Amino acid sequence: MARTERALAHIPYGAYWSTPFARWQGSYAQLNSVEFAAHVTRKELAKRKIPGESFDLGVLGITVPQHHSFFGLPWFSGLAGMPGLAGPTLMQACATGVRCLSASAEAVQTGEANTVLNVTCDRTSNGPHLYYPNPRGPGGTGGHEDWVLDNFGCDPLGGHAMIQTAENVAAKHGISTAEQHEVVLRREEQYREALADGAAFLKRFMTLPFEVPAPNYKKAANTLEGDEGAGQSTAEGLAKLRPVQANGTVTFGGQTHPADGNAGIIVAAQDKARELSQNPKIAVRLLGFGQARAPLAYMPEATVPAARQALERAGLAIGDLAAIKTHNPFALNDIYFARQTGADVAKMNNYGSTLVWGHPQAPMGTRAVIELIEELAVRGGGRGLFTGCAAGDSAMAVVLEVGDE
Repeated sequence: MARTERALAHIPYGAYWSTPFARWQGSYAQLNSVEFAAHVTRKELAKRKIPGESFDLGVLGITVPQHHSFFGLPWFSGLAGMPGLAGPTLMQACATGVRCLSASAEAVQTGEANTVLNVTCDRTSNGPHLYYPNPRGPGGTGGHEDWVLDNFGCDPLGGHAMIQTAENVAAKHGISTAEQHEVVLRREEQYREALADGAAFLKRFMTLPFEVPAPNYKKAANTLEGDEGAGQSTAEGLAKLRPVQANGTVTFGGQTHPADGNAGIIVAAQDKARELSQNPKIAVRLLGFGQARAPLAYMPEATVPAARQALERAGLAIGDLAAIKTHNPFALNDIYFARQTGADVAKMNNYGSTLVWGHPQAPMGTRAVIELIEELAVRGGGRGLFTGCAAGDSAMAVVLEVGDE
């Protein structure tokens, strides 16, 4: 394949990882997500023989506050054994993973940093309940919110739940429940390919079996053989489900589930990427990023203009791509994207996607990009796209290339 001459930055091949994702209120529910991410990062860097001194910038992505998370990246890096590492803590809802990758690439491209440790983490389980004091309120009582559930259930600009954005897109573009369920079955079939041969695909970037630490991190609480809570549907079972909303199309089977986990990717200049690569013969180049915002309450639509912007900046077209991954909180996201771009909906999201392995917000985009890299590596190289929507009817996208060094 032709080599792209100008890349934003490089990802050292194999210098990335993800935990298995665990269902809401599951195996990670008692773990502070920042502490957990630091624990995993220590182990994964040691496994790859990458010293903490390699990094001159860190980027932490998190969307659900945890105890002490005010201290952000410096706290994380101190826990991970890198007390001198500084950097920002970023939050952009479900686009956080790509936003962190973009910030890391920009730092390398501008010369601000040479090697960036980029880690994303979230725990939707046991989300914080916040109280906002208001001495002038009735009886001196303030306001309050459940960070996770209340914000899933209400966009403050429109007062609608997240699922309403999916129903709006379904109504506008004539997307039926049956079509959504066909995509669900296909996505689960693709995920089973990642589980084949003892989860060989997942083991390319995931440590399995995975020891879940106790909250004090002094021993293992239990062991996961893979993702906890991943979907296992049948056509008959899906057909029995009624839409969540009256007169709607989206069933519980046609959408993802809340989850917990963390993931990391190293971003570096070309020479450093070659040094840190687990296979110096393989190069991973970041080619372009995109972002977009759809009209109010039409969140799934934002993925298309974000993808087109990323492709334009990379100098590519949809037909130049060997693989496409999406953040698909609703199955209809992929149907809409395929209709608008001409992509084959059955060939997108090979080996897995959010729809199946869950929705821990910040790390899910990071994991999807990792899976995109590995799918391209399995294919022998090529260019790939990841695009995903986020709260506020926004989206981000990234185009990358896997090829010979």
